[in-house]
Amino acid sequence: MWRYLKWGFWTVLVLIAGGFLHYTLPKQDIVRITGTYNRLTTVGENSIFYATPDAGTGESAVTRDIRFIEAVRPNGKVIVYRNEDTGWVWPPYFKYDSSNLQAEATNLKSPADAPVWVAVTHYGWRIAWLSIYPNAVGVRVVAGPDVRIFPWVNIAILTALAFLLFMLRRMWLQFRERMIDPALEDVGDALVRADARADAARANARTSWGRFTSWLGGLFRR
Repeated sequence: MWRYLKWGFWTVLVLIAGGFLHYTLPKQDIVRITGTYNRLTTVGENSIFYATPDAGTGESAVTRDIRFIEAVRPNGKVIVYRNEDTGWVWPPYFKYDSSNLQAEATNLKSPADAPVWVAVTHYGWRIAWLSIYPNAVGVRVVAGPDVRIFPWVNIAILTALAFLLFMLRRMWLQFRERMIDPALEDVGDALVRADARADAARANARTSWGRFTSWLGGLFRR
């Protein structure tokens, strides 16, 4: 039972960490931009999936203008991105130029008969039934719809995280070897000594009782 609980705990932990990284790390889509617009949007229970208003425009509001970018993938499927500043909050993209990005995206709009293919860098997910959109953080023109972009940034971040976890594990193992294991051994030795003393006391009690009963028996035989 304990083994299943342990594996269940680690499975849930890995799924949470994997989902967090998948949402946060940058991804790039090859698309054709078909439209850009602003929409007055009410941010409610899904506010965790939205960023903040433009830097310098005040505190976050429940209802605010949000910029959107409409696009089409090479296979014909549509995708909609939001375009919000991230500022200094999480995730750390330090994006302050959503107005400029909206202007760039508007300038790159193209029809189906004369497509201009672009790579949109973004993070987040598109979940239609929760009105969640990935946040675009960059756009650039590419040679065509078949361009493949190697995820150098993601590989570098994941490598750094793996190295950090490796070092933390080594530090924990060294700490356990130097501090915890000796302490546990001392406790174990103390328990062994206590058991030995208890056994000796019981043996002594049995011996003393045996001597006493023998003495009593000798008295009655006289």
